[in-house]
Amino acid sequence: MGEANSGKSNLLLAIRALLDPSATRFAADDLAPGGDGQIVIEGPLAGAGELTFTARPPGHSHRSGAQACPVAFLPGELRARRVLAPVARDQSGQPAPVLARFAELLAPRPGAGSDTGAAIALVAALERCAEHDVRGLVLLIEEPELYLRPQAQRYLYRLLRRFADDGNQVIFSTHSPSFLNVARLEELAFVQRSPHGGTSVAQPAPITPDDDFRVLTEFDAERSELFLARAALLVEGQTEKLAFPFVFAALGHDLDREGISIVACGGKSNIPLFARVCNETGVPFVAVFDRDAPPGRRPTYSTRQLNALVVQAAGPGRAVMLAPDFEAAAGLSGHHHKPEHAWRRLRALPPEQIPAQLTDAVRRVLALAREG
Repeated sequence: MGEANSGKSNLLLAIRALLDPSATRFAADDLAPGGDGQIVIEGPLAGAGELTFTARPPGHSHRSGAQACPVAFLPGELRARRVLAPVARDQSGQPAPVLARFAELLAPRPGAGSDTGAAIALVAALERCAEHDVRGLVLLIEEPELYLRPQAQRYLYRLLRRFADDGNQVIFSTHSPSFLNVARLEELAFVQRSPHGGTSVAQPAPITPDDDFRVLTEFDAERSELFLARAALLVEGQTEKLAFPFVFAALGHDLDREGISIVACGGKSNIPLFARVCNETGVPFVAVFDRDAPPGRRPTYSTRQLNALVVQAAGPGRAVMLAPDFEAAAGLSGHHHKPEHAWRRLRALPPEQIPAQLTDAVRRVLALAREG
């Protein structure tokens, strides 16, 4: 996973070139500027040596090393059609100017069509593979979620897992949280393009046995969205999750445009777990939590311990403690129907009246998202 143009498709193509050089053709445009006119791809095979692929575009390519595995590549473009249907034209044979301009803007950016046939065929094919005991294949897929409803995406992910467990290897690029399993953190690969050129890939360490069940129960598809975020705002519950988008909007920011996910962690005690997952996967984050003590009084010993744990897990500059709690910081009266009261109050506030602690949290996470 990674931002657009980070190099995810190039990684899949590199693997395909190693395993099936006859199906891979490189052109002069594929060469890095200032290089030696050659493409070199190397990759180790588990317990079976290493493969090396060299190409000197156009035309010449060579692979050496161990025996490769058969590979199947499913590019996203083969599950798509043209974006825009044929447009109406006037008596002179020309489309309306605004329609022509719209079509012109769409033309350089081909994308998804409405044909779901190939996507459904992929699901059916994997079902048949399980029935016929297909094994020994490397399956490369670009965007397996294309044209599938959320339920079908989750089903396809389970089919891919079964296909892998049956003796195959599956590698895919995705922008769908339905295909991200935080309980198998070590299987995720985060792709990033360096501002100085090149692509790097990082894989996090696996979740510890002490946390694996908690992670499995706490991370649904909505929370797993944070892996696809430029930055995450970790909050205690639904009240904060509902209220903070209005804080962003009042300050003139759209959190979706900024690539920020607000994650309700299900209570303060879960924030350290989410913070550790973010640290392992390299997702920048800010944690917002309640001090949980009336003005002028110290929190209880257990509350102080938990607050310290959250601050430690978040790290310097990434913890915002609301004193005494979110309700007071947001100017809410009472603790009944908190989500509704927060929604009604914060959506109507002008920027200058947004509470300072909430503004601070928004500015911190915005800075992280923009740096990333």
